[in-house]
Formats: sequence, C-alpha cells, structure tokens
Amino acid sequence: ELGQPLHAFDHARVAGPRIQVRRAAAGERLTTLDGVERKLTPEMLVVADAEVPSGLAGIMGGLASEVTAETRDVLLEGAFWEPTTIRRTSSALGMHTDASHRFERGADPELCARAVTRAAALLAELTDGEVLHGCIDVYPRPFAHPVIDLDHRRLCAFVGVDIAAERVETWLRGLGFELETGGEGSWRVTVPSWRRRDVELVADLYEEVVRLHGYDDIPATLPALAGADGHTTAAHRRATAHRRHLAACGYSEAITFAFHDAEGDRLFPGLQQGAGLELGNALSERYRVMRRSLLPNLIDAARFNQRRGAPAVRLFELGHVFAAGSGGGPDEVVPGVRETETLALVAGGTVGSPWDRSRELDLFDLKGVLESLAAASSVELEARPGDHPALAGGATAELFAGDRPVGYLGRLQGADEPYPLYVAELLTDALAGRVDLSVSAPSRFPGVAADLTLTHALDVSWADIAAAVEAAAPDQLAGFSLKDRYRGKGVPEGAVNTTISFLYSSPSGTLTQEEVNERQGALARELERRFGWKG
Repeated sequence: ELGQPLHAFDHARVAGPRIQVRRAAAGERLTTLDGVERKLTPEMLVVADAEVPSGLAGIMGGLASEVTAETRDVLLEGAFWEPTTIRRTSSALGMHTDASHRFERGADPELCARAVTRAAALLAELTDGEVLHGCIDVYPRPFAHPVIDLDHRRLCAFVGVDIAAERVETWLRGLGFELETGGEGSWRVTVPSWRRRDVELVADLYEEVVRLHGYDDIPATLPALAGADGHTTAAHRRATAHRRHLAACGYSEAITFAFHDAEGDRLFPGLQQGAGLELGNALSERYRVMRRSLLPNLIDAARFNQRRGAPAVRLFELGHVFAAGSGGGPDEVVPGVRETETLALVAGGTVGSPWDRSRELDLFDLKGVLESLAAASSVELEARPGDHPALAGGATAELFAGDRPVGYLGRLQGADEPYPLYVAELLTDALAGRVDLSVSAPSRFPGVAADLTLTHALDVSWADIAAAVEAAAPDQLAGFSLKDRYRGKGVPEGAVNTTISFLYSSPSGTLTQEEVNERQGALARELERRFGWKG
C-alpha cells in the first residue's frame, strides 16, 4: 500500500529481547534468504540480534530467522536507510533486490512507523492474530522539513501566464505541501518528507505549478532580446569561403581530435616552428601529443573509409595546430603555446562512373584544387620540388607564396593499398588574399587563340616557363595556360614537349592573323632562347 520495504523475523529465532543496527565485524558471515553465505566487511550495516546478524540492512533478511509455516510470533522491522550505504553494500555483494532499489532511490524517513503499524494490523486481521505491543520507533534525528518562500508575482513572470493565487494554493495543498501566508501574494511552503529529494528550490515549486496548469496551455512566445546583430570577422568569412569552395570541388569536411600519438607527431611536425606539446593527463598513448599537423588524424579518417570499401576519399579539415612557443608571441594563446590555423587535404581513389570516363585521383588533382582555392583568394601559389619524411621522394613539392614557404603536398608513403593517398597542408594566412589587385574591362572584340609547342629539358618546370611568358608578354596577350606535356616518339631523350595556349585580344579592334603571328613569333623566339632544347 505505502511502498515501504519491511522485513519479518520469526521472533522465536531471534536471540535476546531486541534487535539492533550495527556495523558488521570483519570476517563476519551471514546466510541470506536466497541461501547464499555472504562474507561481510565493517563498511556494511546489519540488523542483528544479541548474538549474530539477522539480515543485511535494506537489502535482504537472514535465513536463520526467516518466517516458516511453524512461525507463531512475528517481529516486523521497518527502517529508513541512507541511499549511499545501501548502494555500496549492494554493489559490493552483487545483490540487487526490490528493497535495495527502493532505498537506493531514497525512501520516506517518516513512513516507517506508519508502515509497520499498518502491516501489523493487516496481519492481525487476516490471520486472526493479535498485536502484542505497539510500534517502537527509534528516531534519533527527526527529519527537518525544508521551507521555501514562494512569490506569486515571480511565479507568474517565470511561467509567462497569469495563474490565480487560489489555484496555486489548491494545487500545492493537494500535492501534500503545507502553505502559510507570508505576506501579500507570497507563501511559506513546507515540503513533505516524501518530496524532500526532488523539491529543494523555488524552481521546483514552479515546476509543480506548471505541470498542473499544463504545458500545452502556455502560449509560445519569443523572448524580447535587446542588442545589435552579430557580426563575423574577416577570418571567419574567409574560412567559410574556403569550406564552400572545397565542398564545390567534391571534398567533405572532417573534424578530428586536437591530439594524436607520438609517431604522428614525428612524421608530421607541422608548418610552424616549435616542439610538440605532450598532455599531462592524456586519455591514452594514442592521444598523448597536441597536434602540430592536421594530417595524422585526417589520414586515419581516410584509411577508415578505405578499409570499408570507399572507392575514393576526398577529405579536408580546417583547424588549429599547436606547438611550443618562446613566450609572449602574438600567436600564443597562452604563454609558451603557439596556435596556428592550417588547412589539410587527403585525396585518393577512383572518381566518375565506369561509363563516364572514370579515372584515378593523383597528385595533380590535389595541386589543381589548391591552385583553384588560391585563385579564388587572388593568391598565387608556386609548387617547387621538395621532400618530407612521410611522403614519397619524387612525388613531393613545397608550396610557396612569393618567397615564403606556406605548405607542401605529395604522395603518402606506405599507403598504396587499395589505392595511393595524396596529402597537402597549407597555412591559411597564405590565402588571406591580395589588396593590390587591378582589374580591367574585357575587350568588346573577339580574341584570337594560338598554340605554341616548346621542346625543352625535363628539369625546366612549368613555373619557370610561365614566369618567362609573363615577363615577355605583349600588351595584347590576354591570357595563357598549359595545354599539354608530351614525352615519347619524336621527342629527344631527356626532353619534353610543352604546348601552351595563348589568347590575344585588343580593346581597340579585332587583331589580324598577321598581328597575332608577329607577337606569337617574338614570344616563341624568347622562350626558345631561354629554354629551347640544346641536346
């Protein structure tokens, strides 16, 4: 009826005139009602007679004093037990009973006497027995009922609805709370013992009132907020633009942990100067070092997809890396810790459909994505041959913005199965964009295209040729691009044919073929002089 766990002892099997609550002695044993002998410790509470324990407090009674068919006199015991004590004993012994669950969640400290009295009355009524003695209540520290001040005006302001004071009183009294008028529009609310664990603050009383009023009866209103609209910084706008551009190129953004293992830190020491930072409270060896590069964790994500049969991976991450600083630098979030924003990319696999010219991603795809991202930021990146401890020789390049090294790209060593992975990392401040740009309106007249094939040594890079074209370009040259590079039949050993497409245009009229040939010839002679094959 009342939800209070009780225990019944066979009075004839209890030694002595009374029972007591005490700590178990070290090594003391008790066989519980389930027939299992339990070894007790001094941290456990027992209900004992004058000689031995008769039950585990709040969990289960002892077998020696159980009620049987021969029992004539029954001793009823009810108690309030501290939840923490019962939980510890229950966990230590691996015993989980209905009684232990009830006490672990907190019972009513003032219900014991009432429950024992009611149970004794029912026994007497149903068995034609007799209650020999009244209830003996040992209550050394009576429960102090919490008292909470409740203001009607504040209640209505909190709920957002005007609720009549009479209804508030009726609801709270119906829930067992005692209310005493404390002033105009306020009450002193006494919390009943069975609600002591979930009603401690005035907000708990608000919740009771709202629950009875009905959440669905509270109109939905937007809060009135004062203040100006938020704004974004230039760095935030650039980061958003980079993310959108890379997504348009087919890359998916990844967000990885800010730390990795020592091996990843050794292979990828990052683009900034400074030693790695070890965590003093690392979760595991796998997460011991603050990342100096985004690539180790991004490569792990790519391999995770590889192992699960992904035909291609194209991932990027835009985030911060960390290294030891000298103390007091402008990029140090805290003294001795440098924080830098970088961009990392990983690509590999086959893209497209078998019936739609599927092809395998390579280093030039990755380079093209970086160049298009730089072009969108009005920045020029130059790739120069380089090396890196984690990248394959001959397939690694350093990235420069002017004379400043800002990143690298290359093919990852030891990652050719099921397909090779290509990686890149770049300082994002290199993509901040130029402020000295000049633009001109396009010509109203059609341009004239012309191609030029230059035979030159293999060690001459496209960057060198492009720089020479820009230096010698006539005014009417509107643009140029690399069209093809060919090695094979008809090309001398150690040489390569590079085909360049040119577009000539004039704002004053359409150029004639003779004018184009004249300019193209002068440009061809200059390129031949500088780079022509001499073999």
